[in-house]
Amino acid sequence: MAYHIYKDSVGHWRWYLSAGNNRKIANSGEGYFNKSDCLAAINLVKGSGATPVYET
Repeated sequence: MAYHIYKDSVGHWRWYLSAGNNRKIANSGEGYFNKSDCLAAINLVKGSGATPVYET
């Protein structure tokens, strides 16, 4: 798996997570004006591994 960052058509930074088979399995859902904010969002997702999952 790997995270990828890129600029979208309006110049905002976005990220997506690709699986080992190169399929996208997650994305930022929003654009960021600053590259550093995009990278911080990736770190938030990476750090949420112990977050519980609830069925509603």
